[in-house]
Order: sequence, then structure tokens, then C-alpha cells
Amino acid sequence: MHKRIEVLDRYPDGRPHHVKAVIKILGIVDKEILEYHWGPNWVVCDAEETFQQHGQHIEYIVEPEGVGKSRVRFDITVEPSGPIPAFIVKRASKIALDATTEGLRDWVLDNNPLKLSAD
Repeated sequence: MHKRIEVLDRYPDGRPHHVKAVIKILGIVDKEILEYHWGPNWVVCDAEETFQQHGQHIEYIVEPEGVGKSRVRFDITVEPSGPIPAFIVKRASKIALDATTEGLRDWVLDNNPLKLSAD
């Protein structure tokens, strides 16, 4: 999905604030500027309007669920710039969800699940 990512600026604690990303999904390439906001156990990301979409909003929340377990909630809202056939939306959604699930699983296994960081 993400072909290239560049952190444009950071918050004082080192976490990314604005990120430039080139994504490719189902052969469609788009360039995004993402703005991140961080909390103690969550991160929110909004994309500026691009050629392919009017907007995008993403939320990640990590919560404890028993000893040594965490639940990660991921919400994404995308407003495409034009009509897209349902089968393409379904396929693109599956690709995005699979990539996000894999990335979040790896992150949770490698980090403290209750402290999102720039590491």
C-alpha cells in the first residue's frame, strides 16, 4: 500500500505531525499529506484532499484486555472524489484492513501496548 513515506515535521516529543505518503492500491496511485494527533493510547490521522479522495480520517485505539493482552480498534473513513464500483471498494477495503491488521499486530507485539510512541 504505502510506497513512500516522508515525515515532514514532528511534535516536540518526536512523534510525527505531518507526513507525506505515496500509496498504491489496486493500481491507483495517490499522494497524501497526513496530519497526526496523539493521545496516551490513541492516534488520529487526517488526510488533506487529493485527486482520488475528498478526505480521509483514521483512528487507532489500544486498550488493555487482561494480562498480556490488548485490543486494538481501528476505524477508517474515506470519502472518494467520485463514484467507485462496490466490488472495487470491497477489494480495496480488504487490502487496507489486512495491511493495517498486520502492521498493528507487529507494533503491539514489539511495543508497550498502552503507550503509543514514535519508536
